[in-house]
Amino acid sequence: MSRTIVTISREFGSGGRSIGKAVAASLQVPYYDKELIKQVAEKTGFDPDYIEKAGEYAPGKSIFSLFSGMNRSSELMGGMSASDFLWCMQRQVILELAQKESCVIVGRCADYILKDDPDAFHVFVHANDDFRAERIVRLYGESEKAPIERLRDKDRKRSLNYKHFTGRPWGVCQNYNLSLDSSVIGIDRCVSLIVDLVHEREERSGN
Repeated sequence: MSRTIVTISREFGSGGRSIGKAVAASLQVPYYDKELIKQVAEKTGFDPDYIEKAGEYAPGKSIFSLFSGMNRSSELMGGMSASDFLWCMQRQVILELAQKESCVIVGRCADYILKDDPDAFHVFVHANDDFRAERIVRLYGESEKAPIERLRDKDRKRSLNYKHFTGRPWGVCQNYNLSLDSSVIGIDRCVSLIVDLVHEREERSGN
């Protein structure tokens, strides 16, 4: 069965989630982001809020001290730590989704998990600080932290989490098929570029 899987990794505030949703709508395929969290929660019994936060922290950081106090049997987790257990469940969910149908997956180390899948097309979205800072304030509002500090903090957490579970640095262009600067190209143009390249790829492969 022919499939087209698009994974989108992104810097905080770069618009990667919006781009992913629009790409999925244009390709008429399912979109997975927070939906992944729900599926992992169903498999594990962990609270979705914990799972979402865990995806932003490297093991050993504060979020995992919260997991350690949760009532999860060692039999359920096979003797693994909560962080490793959640990683394994997340990996399983992503692999199952990718095998089942064409889709767009945002974040959750999907680019690494599906790195050997010939039907996967991997994208990294980044942008300059001014673009990202304005965007997070517009979308999420002000906070006690300055916008630039919020960007640095979020990206640092994503980088640490990615490095821990994949063993490779986050955001390195060689790990992706396409790297896009949304502050230069624009959100809409990023969407059209990804869709056009996916269609060209499908035509070349005969899908």
